[in-house]
This record gives sequence, structure tokens and C-alpha cells, in this order.
Amino acid sequence: MVRTALNSGRQIGRGPRVAAAYIPAATVVAASFLSALPIVSTSGWYPDFGFLTLIAWRLLRSDPWPAWWAAPLGFANDLITGAPIGLSVAWWTATMLLLDLIDRRTIWRDYWIEWALAAVLLLLNEAVERWAAGMMGAALPIVSIAPPLLIAVFTFPIAAWIIGRLDHWRLGR
Repeated sequence: MVRTALNSGRQIGRGPRVAAAYIPAATVVAASFLSALPIVSTSGWYPDFGFLTLIAWRLLRSDPWPAWWAAPLGFANDLITGAPIGLSVAWWTATMLLLDLIDRRTIWRDYWIEWALAAVLLLLNEAVERWAAGMMGAALPIVSIAPPLLIAVFTFPIAAWIIGRLDHWRLGR
């Protein structure tokens, strides 16, 4: 008998995990909770990990993401991070619609294009957050978006890899 036949890991008949459709949303909310870690700093140097996870999921797979999911996920992010209610709702919805438009207009994207697209979206996210903070009276220099932006851009490949492994597990492959 062949050794592969003796292997107990069956591939036939394996399907997606239970509640596989909700795992992407749960990971975005869990990533939003990273901002609740007890990290003390005088300036916000950490990026919006919820948005980073949302982009990583959306660029990896567009099929489990209806565009309306951005509103409740953004609302949860606003509640968790303490951002003004509606900021993430509006920005995340606009991002999902923009990514849908980009998917319809492009034939293919490679890894570098997705990384550049994520970098642009993360830059716009940081700029929108700083603009909203300025509207509320915070005096923030424009260079204050550099640390969270650089951290987010350079951790995107790690987030994309983690999301890829999680998707592989989620679908039972």
C-alpha cells in the first residue's frame, strides 16, 4: 500500500469550516481590538490594524465581502478605537466601493500592485483620520502620519500572509 493512502488527512469531502463566511468579519473586529492594548504613548504611532486587515482580506478575496459589510465593521471600529462615530463607516464604505471599481477596471494585479494600492489606501486612511482630528481641535503636524503609515505599509505583507493562511484554514484546504 502507498504511504499516502495510509495518511489520515483526508482531502476528499472536506469543506469550509462552520461559519466560514463570518471569519473575515471577526478577524477585522479582532484586529480593531489591537488598539485597546495597554500601550502608553504621547503620539499615536500605531496604525489602524482593523483597516489594514480589511484591506488584506478584500485584496485577497472579494467574494465573501459584500460592500455593505464595511458600514457595520467601520461602526465597530469607531466604537472600539474611540474615533468619531461615522468616520470609519464612511471611509471603509468608500474604500470597499473603490476596490470594487478597481476590480472591475483591472484585468490582473500582481503582488507589487496590491502592495502599492494598499499603501495608497493606508495613506488616505491616515490623512482622513488626521483631518478628522484636526476638525475636532487637535493640533497635529502633517509629519505625525509618517510613523503609523510606515508601520502599516511595511506590515501589510505580514498581514496579507496571515490572512492568506487564515483563509486557507477557513476554506478547509
